[in-house]
Amino acid sequence: MSNPVTLEDIFQIFERAQKETERRAAEFDRRLAESKAEADRRAAEADRRHAEWENNLAESKAEADRRHAELEKLVASANTAVNNLTSRWGRFVENLVEPAAVRIFQERGIDVKETHKRMKVKRGEIEMEIDIFVVDDYEAVAIEVKSHLTQEAVDEFLTDLTQFKQAFPVYRNFRIYGAVAGIEIDENVDRYAYKQ
Repeated sequence: MSNPVTLEDIFQIFERAQKETERRAAEFDRRLAESKAEADRRAAEADRRHAEWENNLAESKAEADRRHAELEKLVASANTAVNNLTSRWGRFVENLVEPAAVRIFQERGIDVKETHKRMKVKRGEIEMEIDIFVVDDYEAVAIEVKSHLTQEAVDEFLTDLTQFKQAFPVYRNFRIYGAVAGIEIDENVDRYAYKQ
């Protein structure tokens, strides 16, 4: 026969169950602590990587800004150099054209009394620059000088000439002629300008 279960047996069962529960709770706490430690480690690593990424991004942005500033300085310097070269080239071409213009117009009966270079005016809405202006007592020739003469440049000059006497009213009683000159002239632009 079997032994009867005593109160002591029941207490031992409860005690073992209590110890097993405590052991499982301790194991659970240990695993929870390990998981939390791992999660904290991963979060710290993620924070470190994020901080590193932000630092790299800031450094990259600073480097890009520095290079952009350098590029802007380089472009400004190149623009200044090109403008100076273009301006000098323009003056050189004008200096070639002016004496030839005087001679050509004198040969055609215009008694040249004076010449002006880069004659500029801003009168109200009208803003105009004439590269070379050749004048006698009652006639004048406004000359547009280009290193590269195109039909578009001729058309723009013709438009400017329609406003010439408004821009320069001192010459309102003069007969005004227009002329163009260029070192390089697009095909048939010389004939086009002559017909205009």
